[in-house]
Amino acid sequence: MKLVSILVLGATMVALALPALAGETPVNLSLFTPISIAKESDSVTAFRFNLIYGKNTSVEVVDLGLVNHTTSGLSKGLAWGLVNFAEADFKGIQLATVNVVQGDFEGFEWGFVNHAQNARGLQLGFVNYAETLHGLQIGLINIIQKDGFMPFFPFVNWSF
Repeated sequence: MKLVSILVLGATMVALALPALAGETPVNLSLFTPISIAKESDSVTAFRFNLIYGKNTSVEVVDLGLVNHTTSGLSKGLAWGLVNFAEADFKGIQLATVNVVQGDFEGFEWGFVNHAQNARGLQLGFVNYAETLHGLQIGLINIIQKDGFMPFFPFVNWSF
């Protein structure tokens, strides 16, 4: 039964990644940048796994590791790690202790600290910050710099 579950999961992941395999760099495995399969200047189109630290221009579909760092362009999909840091835009789900998006964010952030420049969606964490937000923040400290229900409000804050 366990073997069947593993095979089904593996086949599903391959099927989901097939459209992305046509891209230039579909997979990246990294101990820490620059010790990785793909170069720092490459974008990853299907899957990236960072044992310690990974840095690429963007990542699509799945980004796993301790520290996940993207530098430009739109990253989208699932980013799951200790720290997720996007210098540009992100669309999807971020799960980490610390999530930072310096560009536009759309989706769901769940972590101890969530930070997004321009956000659309849900931030769930101990500390949530957005310069602008079209959505909801749930946490102990919730900050929306511009046009929020309140600039600072505990437990829940929103802007629609």
